[in-house]
Amino acid sequence: MSQISLSDLNAVDEAGFVAALANVVEYSPWIARQLATKRPFAGINQLHAALMAAIQSAEPDAQLALIRAHPDLASKTQRAAGLTEESTDEQNSAGLDRLSEAEYAAFERVNNAYRDKFGIPYIVCVRRHTKDSVLSDFETRLRNIAKTETRRAIEEIGRISALRLDQLVAANDKLRVHGRLSTHVLDNHVGKPASGIPVELVELSALGESRVIARTVTNADGRTDQPLIGGRPLPIGRYELRFSVAKYYAERNVQLADPPFLDEIPLRFAISEPEGHYHVPLLVTPWSYSTYRGS
Repeated sequence: MSQISLSDLNAVDEAGFVAALANVVEYSPWIARQLATKRPFAGINQLHAALMAAIQSAEPDAQLALIRAHPDLASKTQRAAGLTEESTDEQNSAGLDRLSEAEYAAFERVNNAYRDKFGIPYIVCVRRHTKDSVLSDFETRLRNIAKTETRRAIEEIGRISALRLDQLVAANDKLRVHGRLSTHVLDNHVGKPASGIPVELVELSALGESRVIARTVTNADGRTDQPLIGGRPLPIGRYELRFSVAKYYAERNVQLADPPFLDEIPLRFAISEPEGHYHVPLLVTPWSYSTYRGS
């Protein structure tokens, strides 16, 4: 997706402004038309605040139409009919394009239960979730009352639109929509960073197959050249970091048992703050290891 600078967005004519932001909120270009009259915007945070003010000040019927413009999650029928490019990318980010039949059935059940109770589609910013946490959120929100869910739907539309604006508009200020997951390995045997250790990050699932979402190797500082997850929200869920340490020690002529006492070390942890910074280090010797949540 190509970006447009905020200065260009402020200067373009109304038709160009509406065309640029038409899909920031699903099938609702009327919001972009309202925003066009509020220019110029000093920053992207001001632009998003104006967008939310337009939604929150709309008549209840307009808010309801806005909510109903959103698709169900993981709906085979709606995917076949065609989603917007933005919705497709967002659902794919949580793996909703590659579900098992049992998972599709679980989503169909909760989609139907939610629509039957509230008369609107369930809306959530899926870039902040794994498929497991989406289903957990579904079940939690099914216990709410309709007024709460209308308010929650608008909050989630706000999160979705903030991420779409972040991808679309280049500005000097930044929306707080990204998190960061990082690691490093400290060799406590010699008191130095451990370089050359293969690392895998796995998204765990209670519903279907777990999936490897990052593979990398520690550098000379015992860190990874890039964050394990960065430039996006951290999806709420359970994860496992796997560190292959036996080869590292063998290459340094450390005498190991056969087989080694520690070969691949798994660290399991959970993420609950999508816009937070999680640092999950490994402190290791050939015979022991520990970790903590850093920042």
